[in-house]
Amino acid sequence: MFGLDKVDTRTFLFVVAITLLAPFILNPFPSESALAQFNAGYPDLMQRFVIFGIFAIGFNILFGLTGYLSFGHAAFLGVGSYAAVWMFKLLSFNIVPAIALSIIVAGLFSLVIGYICLRRSGIYFSILTLAFAQMSFAMAYSVLSNPSFNLTNGETGLQVYASDPQYLKGNGPDNTHLFGLEMNSTATLEIGAWAFQFNIGFYVCAAFMIAAFYIAMRIFRSPFGLMLRAIKTNQTRLNYTGLNSRPYMLAAFVISGMYAGLAGGLLAATDPLAGAERMQWTASGEVVLMTILGGAGTLLGPVLGAAFIKYFENIFSKINDTVLHTWFSFMPESIENFLVAIIYPFVGKGWHLTLGLMFMLIVIFLPGGLVDGGMRIWNRITGKNRTQADPVADPKPAE
Repeated sequence: MFGLDKVDTRTFLFVVAITLLAPFILNPFPSESALAQFNAGYPDLMQRFVIFGIFAIGFNILFGLTGYLSFGHAAFLGVGSYAAVWMFKLLSFNIVPAIALSIIVAGLFSLVIGYICLRRSGIYFSILTLAFAQMSFAMAYSVLSNPSFNLTNGETGLQVYASDPQYLKGNGPDNTHLFGLEMNSTATLEIGAWAFQFNIGFYVCAAFMIAAFYIAMRIFRSPFGLMLRAIKTNQTRLNYTGLNSRPYMLAAFVISGMYAGLAGGLLAATDPLAGAERMQWTASGEVVLMTILGGAGTLLGPVLGAAFIKYFENIFSKINDTVLHTWFSFMPESIENFLVAIIYPFVGKGWHLTLGLMFMLIVIFLPGGLVDGGMRIWNRITGKNRTQADPVADPKPAE
């Protein structure tokens, strides 16, 4: 099916099902009428889940397959966002040309940076990518916001104004849309007494993520992907065979950058604003955490890592002292206040502490990430060994 074998087809269909049902499965705080009406729950959260899933899938093609760790991938995310907003300003709010330009510009930008950075490997490559990302951030924040040559609008961020030309807008909507279908709109499907609400923006982004996952899966299983694994296993030995591995690494770097550009374009499509903060090193670090947390080098890992971080980030950041007092209100007041005082530093504004602790526990006890941990549990239940049961991990290289 779709050119995939039986195991990969099941994996792909699983991702499709989880992605499309995510607004209903991952609604952390359903309304009281949830049994009568299934809402699309937290559209912004769901959109960021699939967008950063695309970002992590692309990063995994570089890091998971070749072993080259980039600390500057947020630069391509930011470039994609800026390119998309400029298309909104110049042409129209239709997201198709905006996303196309995001992918193209990010691909060209990654081609230049990759050509320079891939002359080094290991930590030197990582530091070079970080340096380029920070230079890109500095240029977007100040250099390119000069009044005479304002491409990024500095710290205010690039956005669409009523005075912008939008030459192809015509009578189109005043918000981002897909051929007239507004990204922030909601469609309702009534089935008997139940009403299902679908956020259009989420499902547009979900379609892109499903396509991105399918392409990544084909890359993983292709001869090109096998060559990237060979680079990761022993690049020196590969070079001694007379094969030049640099074009393969550069191709992986550019593909990964184009994925990041797509994610940046979708961020602008859901919220037509581009800021320099998307290019900071913290954004690059976040995608590294997503990939490692889920399982670098696996197909499902980046998707699970992105969902895990974005989902729990949303939950923990929304819990404040009022919510905690409500949870423990059935207890004596002294115990209630004590529990709130203990838990409060780890939620709300301190949610990073909880996420950091969870990340530490997973890295310590599940060094292979969530996918590896899930397979270990499954293997214990079924009594199978890893090589028989793991459909998503990379095949081990021959000794």
